[in-house]
Amino acid sequence: MKKLALMAALLLMGTVCFAQTKNLPEPNLQRKTLTVMESFKQRKSVREYSAKMLSDQDLSDLLWAAQGKNREDGRLTSPTAMNRQEIRLYVFTSKNVMLYDPQKHSLTQVAEGDHRGIVAAGQDFAKAAPVSLLMVADMEKFAMKGANAQWMVGADAGIVTQNINLFCSAAGLATVTRGTMDQKAISSLLGLNENLIPVLNNPVGYVK
Repeated sequence: MKKLALMAALLLMGTVCFAQTKNLPEPNLQRKTLTVMESFKQRKSVREYSAKMLSDQDLSDLLWAAQGKNREDGRLTSPTAMNRQEIRLYVFTSKNVMLYDPQKHSLTQVAEGDHRGIVAAGQDFAKAAPVSLLMVADMEKFAMKGANAQWMVGADAGIVTQNINLFCSAAGLATVTRGTMDQKAISSLLGLNENLIPVLNNPVGYVK
């Protein structure tokens, strides 16, 4: 009887773990978008969004453009100093919070429920976006300290947010780069220590 109970518990744990990981569709590299120069021309900060959730394909393409793996050696669309790849990308939606894995192109749930409000930090327009992308710097992975390290990490996060901005411009999505957020609440929710620092965020949605 005990063996059956143990097997049932292990099976349940496996089911829960499976449910917490979401494999994204392959990024559509043949997607029809604006040209690079047209994207620069159309790029702007937008603070109004449709409440409609992004499709799985749009979310997949967005995350891959932000910091997806684009070479067999594991390097990303967003370069980082010394290839530290220290920027974590979290996806906040009305259902949960997920962490993007660039190497597997998948999402792993890290919290249940709608926590977009702590990223918005009182700015209702940001909370209204169906997706909020949060960039967190892993200073331990970066393996350097001091003011110069902070500048480089900030630049790395800036590259990710610019990738997001340009993809949204090219694909007809709406977004804006933000530094405002409730860092204390975010750190508590995600279990971040002093070496994991929320840096920037982008609310993203369809044009209203």
